[in-house]
Amino acid sequence: MSFEVIIPFLKPIRHLLEAKTVSEIMVNPDSSVWIEEDGKIQLLPGIRFDDGALQTGLEIIANRFGKKLDADSPIMNLRLPDGSRMAAMIPPVVHPRPMMTIRRFTSRNFTMADLIERKMLTEDQATALTEAVRRGDNILISGATNSGKTTLANVLASFIPENDRILVLEDVAELYIRKPHVISAEAQLDTHKSQIGFSDLLKAALRHRPDRIIVGEIRGAEARVFLDALNTGHRGSLSTIHANSAEDALRRLAQLAMRGSGSVLLRDIEEECSRSIDIIAHVANQCGWRHVTEIRAVATR
Repeated sequence: MSFEVIIPFLKPIRHLLEAKTVSEIMVNPDSSVWIEEDGKIQLLPGIRFDDGALQTGLEIIANRFGKKLDADSPIMNLRLPDGSRMAAMIPPVVHPRPMMTIRRFTSRNFTMADLIERKMLTEDQATALTEAVRRGDNILISGATNSGKTTLANVLASFIPENDRILVLEDVAELYIRKPHVISAEAQLDTHKSQIGFSDLLKAALRHRPDRIIVGEIRGAEARVFLDALNTGHRGSLSTIHANSAEDALRRLAQLAMRGSGSVLLRDIEEECSRSIDIIAHVANQCGWRHVTEIRAVATR
């Protein structure tokens, strides 16, 4: 689906929205426009929004999607009709003008063969991960922002058995899983309506008999509910987390889970994480080359 619903309000970057090879469009508070294309980030001089035009456009777009964007609610995240993600911040949290990022998922139709061809992972790594998905291992994909976590998660999800009931939980939908029994849910944190956090969403989702739980990104107290789900028999989970290494990913998961764990010691939660997660795949982006740098088996059951 095209960007026709937002193009009237973002005319200076219309050609970028329509370019199929541009994966990210970034407008900074200094009004500079940057893009990512073919894994490379570059500045596009000469593209400017008129004074006040970007903020006005973002406020109208927010309203069209049932969101609120003003001085009292200056942060917005939403999913566009084609599945792309738009994130924006306006003054007073940024200065002097708004900041906007549109991430387009040009890799949504990638297959495992595509990832191997692009050297994101080797054939041996691909075999190890696809076999882990098929046998129902709990897999955690770690990496930095824009390292390829979502791309790898999308491809791995394609190896989930056809009849499994898959519940996908995200703050803003990025995953695109082509399976017959998929239910997607999004947290609602930046609207003027009732807020529904990840923890609330995950607790509710567990009542709907999932065979597989996919959490787009674990980033807060929902880590505690996530671990509880894994410890009560839910197998075959697939999730991502921001971390610098596979080892750091487990530590990060434990630290997030502590937020909802009362007075439990960190070392006890770290042991719980090690029992709950079977495989960690760490991905990195090195000068535009997104690839799996480490696959670590961690769980002892």
